[in-house]
Order: sequence, then structure tokens, then C-alpha cells
Amino acid sequence: MTQTEIKELSTKDIAEKITENKVALTKMEMGHKVSPIENPLKIRESRRTIARLMTELVKRQKEEVKIKA
Repeated sequence: MTQTEIKELSTKDIAEKITENKVALTKMEMGHKVSPIENPLKIRESRRTIARLMTELVKRQKEEVKIKA
């Protein structure tokens, strides 16, 4: 998921995607520990996607605080 795709999502959707991706990442990591997955770089990509989503969410929350103040 690219940064431009993330910016198009609503704040609620971003929060949902973070939860979904964290669950998927946990399953991927557990599966990888039991038997190596075909492409371990998917784990890295998943972590980075979560980081992008969280960055955008925090940015929006800070903007909300500025608007209210």
C-alpha cells in the first residue's frame, strides 16, 4: 500500500487497516517460525505498511488537535 493510497482513506479506515495488518503480520511471523514462508520479505513489507498507516493516523490526530485549539 503506497502513501497516496493511504492518504485517500478515511481515519476510521486507517485504524481498521492497522488492526487487520497487525493480525496478519502476527500470523505471518508465527507461520514463518514453524516453517519458512516462501517470501520472507513480505514480513518486512507488512511492517513498513503498518508504519506508514500509523504515521498517517498520528499526523491526522495532530491536525485535529490543532484545529480544536
